[in-house]
Amino acid sequence: MKKVYFISGLGADRRVFEFLDLSFCEPVFLDWIPPQRNETLGEYARRLCAPISEPDATIVGLSLGGMMASEVARAFPETQAIIISSIKTSKEFPSYLRFLLKYLPLYKLTTRSLLLKIMPVILWFLGAKTESQKALLRDVVLKTDIAFIKWSISAIANWKRDDVPANVIHIHGTADRILPYKFAHPHHTIPDGEHLMIKTKPAEVSAMLKQLCTRHG
Repeated sequence: MKKVYFISGLGADRRVFEFLDLSFCEPVFLDWIPPQRNETLGEYARRLCAPISEPDATIVGLSLGGMMASEVARAFPETQAIIISSIKTSKEFPSYLRFLLKYLPLYKLTTRSLLLKIMPVILWFLGAKTESQKALLRDVVLKTDIAFIKWSISAIANWKRDDVPANVIHIHGTADRILPYKFAHPHHTIPDGEHLMIKTKPAEVSAMLKQLCTRHG
């Protein structure tokens, strides 16, 4: 059975993939590692994926993980990257968000107590609906290292990539509130899919992943 490598999103761990049906592959979950000082998103992505030995590996990245997978795809053309609720280039990142992050970098003031206060807003943006989804996401976000959150947001704000790698396949939902669909230009669309549609529409996402991974394998 083919190995498929998974990278979660910012403030998330492997639990965000638990609702997907991954019976078609041998899933390998790549856990976040501490970033180095002044490390770029591309440099971090290559360190994170260093354990992958197959030259034609398939990497599935969610949100920030999708940006990481795109960077690895640029460095290794035989690799297939499937990105979900993410962006392939910095041009697909909303310009208003980039402006706010660069010129009003309030994320640098992030603390555990602040995350607790704005948790309802975070859950709304992510698209969490049921109490179990909210409870899991709340636990995941609150356990994420604050320094990693700050580094990640800074790395995204300073990410500059204009080219679209041919070995990147993009899946996006039309109801994504964090990375709006109109900026994303995906290859495949999930109607009414929100940012965390892997939890709210797992059957649709699973079927699409199976088709894409089987085709590459």
